[in-house]
Amino acid sequence: MGRILNENQIGKITKELKNEGKKIVLTGGCFDLIHIGHIKLLQNSKQKGDVLIVLLESDKSVKKLKGNKRPINSQAERAGVLATFNPVDYVIKLQKVASNQDYDKLISQISPDVIAVTYGDPAIKHKRRQANAVGAKIAFVVRPIKHRSTSRLAKLGDLL
Repeated sequence: MGRILNENQIGKITKELKNEGKKIVLTGGCFDLIHIGHIKLLQNSKQKGDVLIVLLESDKSVKKLKGNKRPINSQAERAGVLATFNPVDYVIKLQKVASNQDYDKLISQISPDVIAVTYGDPAIKHKRRQANAVGAKIAFVVRPIKHRSTSRLAKLGDLL
C-alpha cells in the first residue's frame, strides 16, 4: 500500500531511495473516477522501475482542467484510492503546484529516472523539458482507451 505525502515530504524520501540504488518512476494525473486506462497507466509505469510516485492534482486544478462539476471525488478520497493499488508506492497530493515553474521545482526535487506518460499527453512538451533537466527518460506506457475517460463514465452515471 502506498504512502500519501505532500510536496514538502518527497525530496528527502527520493534522496534516500536514490542512495539505495532504486529506480524512480514518476507519473501523475487527476484520477477522479478510476477506470481501466488509469489501472494500465499505473501497472505499466511501475514496470519501468522500482518505485512508482504518483503526482495527484489538487481539486482546484481538476476543476480548472475538467470543469466546474469536477472533481467528483475530493483529492483526499482520490489519494486514498490510489494508495491502495499495488503498483503505487507514493502518492503526492499537489497543493502548491500551480505553474510550470512549480512543477519544474518539484520534478527537480524528486529527480525521477523515468517520467511515465500516455500517448497524446497534452503536456508532453513540458514533461520532455523536465525530463531533460534531471536526466530522466520519457516512457510512453499506455494509449488512451476510447470511451473510457472519467468524463464519459460520469455522464453514463448521470453524475455531471
